[in-house]
Amino acid sequence: MTFFLRRREFIAALGGAAAWPLVASAQQAAMPVIGYIGYAPGNERQMGAFRKGLMETGYVEGRNVRIEYRWVEDRNDRLPSLLRDLIERRVAVLATTVSTAAALAAKAATQTIPIVFRIGGDPVAAGLVTRLNQPGGNITGTSTLGVDLGPKRLEMLRELLPAGATVALLSNSTNANAARETREIQAAAQLLGVRLLVLDAASATDLDVAFARIAQQDVSGLMTAADPFVISQRNQIIALAAQRAIPAMYSSRQEFIAGGLYAMELTAPRNTLSSAPM
Repeated sequence: MTFFLRRREFIAALGGAAAWPLVASAQQAAMPVIGYIGYAPGNERQMGAFRKGLMETGYVEGRNVRIEYRWVEDRNDRLPSLLRDLIERRVAVLATTVSTAAALAAKAATQTIPIVFRIGGDPVAAGLVTRLNQPGGNITGTSTLGVDLGPKRLEMLRELLPAGATVALLSNSTNANAARETREIQAAAQLLGVRLLVLDAASATDLDVAFARIAQQDVSGLMTAADPFVISQRNQIIALAAQRAIPAMYSSRQEFIAGGLYAMELTAPRNTLSSAPM
């Protein structure tokens, strides 16, 4: 049995949002440049949607816009240097598609270059914007609200499990949203009568340790946090969960497409931000 909550292609919307500062910039430079901060190269679905969004507003990479790519992978400590490099190259806009940490680092790095973000949590709670309908400043973007869906994902997974079940949560402790996401899922677990086993997943080694503990515990189900690193390791996590015949609930469509049993993410008009061009 599979379930997935369908939603709009918000990445395409991000591509469109990234283009609004380029209209003014194109009048000043023959080839405006986008500074793109992503998790790692190779995500053709996300990059394809981003380029499609740009094309819908009249910008084609290599023809009338250039994109400078920088990759964080699992090294958030590299963000200041990556952003500094892009700012020194006088990019027209910064697009951060990797995490709340990347968006916050971009906001701290410049108050003049327009920033477009894509995150999984609440941008107001994270301190990125003051209000959803009027973000203010030089920043705008979209949110999947993946962090906020944690309790609902647990509730749906609980329907597959026996009473008093233990659910393992793979959470990246280095993620800025990890503590809040874990607290909310723990609160939901208490209400649902579920024992929650929180396991750190900040590196490939952590995943090996986590699944070794899962094998030792009486774990009936698995959840993954809304985290870029965890999502990037989806193939390994899905395979390990399948080997142990553990029902798993994932946080993104990418994990569902890769073969995950359940996934839930959301983007709706109310969590898409907008702002006037600077």
